[in-house]
Amino acid sequence: MAKKTQMVVGTWGIRSSVHSLIGLLLTLLIITAVYLTQDSTGRPSEDRTCSGDDSLSHCNLFSGKWVFDNQTYPLYKENQCTFMSDQLACGKFGRKDLSYQNWRWQPHQCNLPRFNATALLERLRNKRLVFVGDSLNRGQWVSMVCLVDSSIPPTLKSMNGNGSLVSFKAIEYNASIEFYWAPLLVESNSDHPVNHRLPDRIVRVKAIEKHARHWTDADILVFDSYLWWRRPQMNVLWGSFESPHDAIYKKVEMLRVYEMAMRTWSDWLEVHVNRTKTQLFFVSMSPTHERGKDWGGGENCYTETELVSREGYWGSDSDPKMMRVVETVLDELKTRGVNVQMLNITQLSEYRKEGHPSIYRKQWERLTEDQISDPSNYADCIHWCLPGVPDVWNEFLYAYIVHQ
Repeated sequence: MAKKTQMVVGTWGIRSSVHSLIGLLLTLLIITAVYLTQDSTGRPSEDRTCSGDDSLSHCNLFSGKWVFDNQTYPLYKENQCTFMSDQLACGKFGRKDLSYQNWRWQPHQCNLPRFNATALLERLRNKRLVFVGDSLNRGQWVSMVCLVDSSIPPTLKSMNGNGSLVSFKAIEYNASIEFYWAPLLVESNSDHPVNHRLPDRIVRVKAIEKHARHWTDADILVFDSYLWWRRPQMNVLWGSFESPHDAIYKKVEMLRVYEMAMRTWSDWLEVHVNRTKTQLFFVSMSPTHERGKDWGGGENCYTETELVSREGYWGSDSDPKMMRVVETVLDELKTRGVNVQMLNITQLSEYRKEGHPSIYRKQWERLTEDQISDPSNYADCIHWCLPGVPDVWNEFLYAYIVHQ
C-alpha cells in the first residue's frame, strides 16, 4: 500500500512538473507575442497592419493622429515626379519650410500598410482606376501617379489627355490611372476642363450620362464632389443646355440640390455598375483653411507652418450637413446591394492648415498690384501641396485595394 501511495505521489509530482513547464512555455509565448506586436515607440508593429481578409473592418483607419516622420516620409520627391502639377509643387515655387511633407498618419488601432507601388500596379494589371470629380480629386490623382511613377521605367509609361479625361498608363501592366473632370458629378455649365469659372453656376441634377459613359467600364472608381457646391443656392436646369429656349431654370437651396444630384449619381451606380468586379469609393469633403479665426491664427493659411493641435478641431468651412447627405445615400445604396466605401478624410485633414500651397504655386492669371502688396488675399488654402496630405488619402485607398 505504501509503495502504491509513493507511485501515485510520484506520478502526481511528474504531472505537476509537466504542467508547470507547459504553463511557463505558454507564458513565454504570450510575452513574446506582445513584444513582437510593439515597435520601439510602443505602437503596433507591421504585424498589426490592416492586411487580413477582414481586418479592415476591425480597424478604423480614419481615427488616429499625425506623427512627424522625416525618416520614411515623404514617399516620393517633388522634383522627381515626372507628372507633378505646378498647382501643387510648392517647393518648386519657393516654399522653404518643407516639413509638411514629413507627417505620417497613425491610426489608433493599427498601422496603415506601407505603400508598395509594385503591389498596387500588380493589382491594377489590365484594369482602370478612375478618379471622378473636381480639382481636389485631381490632386489626389496626381498624388497617386507620383506614388507609382518612380517604379516604372520612362519608356513604359505615358500620359494622354482627351478633353475632360486624362489618363496615365503603366504599359507593362496594361494599367491606367485616370482622372475625369466632373466637379458636380451631374451635368453643369462648369464641365469644361479649362473654361469652367463662371459667375452663375447651373446644374442639371437629373443628367449624368454625358459624364458616366467615360467611366462605365472602370474597375475602380473614386468620386468626390463638395467644393463646387459651396453657395447658398444653385440654379437648377430642367431641360437641356443645347436647347436653352425650352429650358426651365429655378434657384433651389443648395443642400436640396446636392441631395438630388447625389441620388442621380447613386441611381446610375445601381443600374450600371458590375457589383462583382467594380470597387467604389467616395472621398469625403476636403477641408479648406480660409478663416484663420477658426484656429486663432492670421487671416487664413498664409504663413502657417504648424498643424492644428486641438483634438477634434472642425473648421467653419466644412459642412456636416453635406457629409450626412453622402452618408445617407451610401447607406441606402448598400441596402440595394451596391457597396461604396467612404474615405473619411475630413477630420484628419482639418488639422493640416499648413499643408496648402498658399502663395507657393503657379499663378494662372497675372497678379494685381493689390494682391502683390497683400499676399494673403490670393493664398490658395483649398488645394494641397505634394508630397503631402493627399498621399495619405491614397494610402487609405491602397489599403482597401491591395489588402482588403
